[in-house]
Amino acid sequence: MRRGIWAAVFVLAGVGACWAQDSAAPRVVDLKAADGTVLKASFFAAASPGPGVILLHQCNRQRKVWDDLAGRLAASGISVITLDFRGFGDSGGTPIDKLTPEQAGRNQAEVWPGDVDLALHYLESQPGVSRETIGAGGASCGVNQAVQLARRHAEVKSLMLLSEGTDRDGRAFLRKSPGLPLFLAAADDDEDPGVVDVMEWLRDLSPDPSNVFVHYHTGGHGVVMFEEHKELPGKIVEWFDTTLIKTPGRAPVTRKAGEMSAESRFLELTDEPGGAVKAVSFFNDERKRDPKSAIIREVMVNRIGYELLQEGDTKGAIEIFKANVTAHPYSPNAYDSLGDAYLADGQKELARENAKKTLELLATDKVDDQARKDGIKASAESKLK
Repeated sequence: MRRGIWAAVFVLAGVGACWAQDSAAPRVVDLKAADGTVLKASFFAAASPGPGVILLHQCNRQRKVWDDLAGRLAASGISVITLDFRGFGDSGGTPIDKLTPEQAGRNQAEVWPGDVDLALHYLESQPGVSRETIGAGGASCGVNQAVQLARRHAEVKSLMLLSEGTDRDGRAFLRKSPGLPLFLAAADDDEDPGVVDVMEWLRDLSPDPSNVFVHYHTGGHGVVMFEEHKELPGKIVEWFDTTLIKTPGRAPVTRKAGEMSAESRFLELTDEPGGAVKAVSFFNDERKRDPKSAIIREVMVNRIGYELLQEGDTKGAIEIFKANVTAHPYSPNAYDSLGDAYLADGQKELARENAKKTLELLATDKVDDQARKDGIKASAESKLK
């Protein structure tokens, strides 16, 4: 069972631009995309000239979740723009809940980058905002958008990423960006399984020695962490103050570049050509060294398998899921995921066999909660049908 979360002109709505505006009163802005869609944004002007930051919300929220953080950044001398993705909040476009997962995925990959560029253009056009020193932040689905923005725009000097990873192209970019420091945060009780491991991987794969990963045991997903961890917004303000004002593109060294956990090494191998086979070999070697080793968790292996499926690499996904079944022979979810890969590869009988094994194991499953067991059961039964 798969789990996860999933040129234009601008028209000013309101008073004329002025960087001396009270930072506590954001200016609501209409941004008109190339296809005519009107996007809503909020601009928080700093009281003096300085860098800018763009903040991109998670896909179960909208731009106003950033208001407190954006106000703090503006008070610290950093102007901010927050954007409602199309279909969210006050922006136009088809509401996200009216799109199929495939349509939503295409929008995020093909349409949102232009919308984000439009918001960046507005930010950089404002008096007092330095066009050479920009930061970007994102939560959940906003993480990949922030990373891709940095890929397209060299003026992005610092990133703040909450509770999600980026795609293969984004990871390749980060590996080649030693001058792009990352601030990352995630919590163990995140509703998106494996997200802590993903954030640790991003920290490890980036060669910048000043990356910071704030790891909480509790706190939830994305900006929800602000509710329990009142200090987190302050840490983010301090991060951007350091990497955009005091020492643009740099922060104090926190780690030796190239340091990588065994799990991050496993994940790194999956990104290489023929990576599934290499990763499985590494996985097996680790288990031979220590049969009880849990350094590469079931949920993370599962996540990578589904990423390979999404990319169309069904053979690679099968190898990854088979390794997970070997390591976790009593997990109904491991068998159900392997069944998904066999079905995607057209091997229907093997898909059915794994679905039956899933249902058999569910009868004695004492690990998963009832809601998760119900989801796994529904997934397995759909394959039998």
